[in-house]
Amino acid sequence: MSKDFRTGRLSVLAAAWVVARRDFTAILFSRSFFFFLLGPLFPVIIAVLAGSLGSRVDQSQERPVLGVAMQADDAKAVERARRELGPSLDDALPRIKLVRSLAQGETYDAAQALVSRRENVAAIVSGSLDKPVLTGPAGLIEAWRGPVSMLSEQARSGRRLAYPVVALKPVASSSATERQERFATAQGAQTLLFLLTMMLAGMVLSNLVEEKGNKIIEVLAAAIPMDAVFLGKLFAMLAVSLVGIATWAAAGGLLYAAGGVSLDRMPEPAVGWPLLVCLGVIYFAMAYMLLGSVFLSIGSMATTVREVQTLSMPVTMAQLMVFFFASFAMTQPGSAIEIAAVLFPFSSPFAMLARGARDPAILPHVLAIGWQVAWVVLLVRGGARLFRSRVMKSGPARSAPKIGKRRLFLRKSGG
Repeated sequence: MSKDFRTGRLSVLAAAWVVARRDFTAILFSRSFFFFLLGPLFPVIIAVLAGSLGSRVDQSQERPVLGVAMQADDAKAVERARRELGPSLDDALPRIKLVRSLAQGETYDAAQALVSRRENVAAIVSGSLDKPVLTGPAGLIEAWRGPVSMLSEQARSGRRLAYPVVALKPVASSSATERQERFATAQGAQTLLFLLTMMLAGMVLSNLVEEKGNKIIEVLAAAIPMDAVFLGKLFAMLAVSLVGIATWAAAGGLLYAAGGVSLDRMPEPAVGWPLLVCLGVIYFAMAYMLLGSVFLSIGSMATTVREVQTLSMPVTMAQLMVFFFASFAMTQPGSAIEIAAVLFPFSSPFAMLARGARDPAILPHVLAIGWQVAWVVLLVRGGARLFRSRVMKSGPARSAPKIGKRRLFLRKSGG
């Protein structure tokens, strides 16, 4: 561990390592870390239950029924046409129910029948085979316009058409399906990155406010450079988050393996699964440290938990807007919007991870990671300077009492 022997102070990286090791060990071996690992279990259980309930609701819903209110001959012809077209177009055609067989010259008010709910149908076709009238909700009748026209023409022709049997020749994928699948992979990776970042980055803020309350942060600031304190806390919280993610990933992998699910059945990203996972870890680290450095700056201005909540809420909402911006940029590949999302530091990890799922190029990721690292350094230095100006009221003092505090801290930390 390097040290400046003229001043007795550790270098920034060495001091950051001391702080990171201290915070990481304290959190990892605390009882609260176990409950931290259990935290995502409850949202997963709720999501599984909600998905199961949603599937049951979908299964319990009946297909909408098309009512027929025509003269007897026309109504019978429509029913016959539905039976003839059923084997070929069953899923595309609505189910038919005769609601009224009209006599010669009799009229029927389909709109009034639907409003009064006398008939258990979604829409009603009336009129004649030459001029059918479809009455019902706007979206539904627009979707049924083509099927009703086909049924009317089939019923009017009076003869059974012989539809050819279509031979199916499946292929693994096409360019269109490949783009669609990669877009789904990019969207899923981007959403997962955002959820993990928002769920875990708040630990940095709570840790700093806690140490400000019990004056530990003042001892650290007197012993080592404030930049090292911020950097060490970021790395410690990042390491704790990665341990948590690794634990959750291992548990999820065991569940997937037990269920017989493999990545081969999932859409393949452009860079391949191994590299996309590696990029996901790197971009999570970058997103975490970028947001964590902002939270550290917020913590330097807050003295109570209430102030933390007040100051962090705008940052959380801003981060949500950043995620929406990156999601929109993903739908505009190669545009100025995507370039802006890549260059803006807080949206850059999300935009670049989505790009990795859609584009096999590697060099843009190298440049983007370097760009994000530079911003992390700038934000950490800015947060440390803000802390010194607002909390410490001056730079790191070197008076005799504070040097004693420095030695006490280094002896306890094993530095």
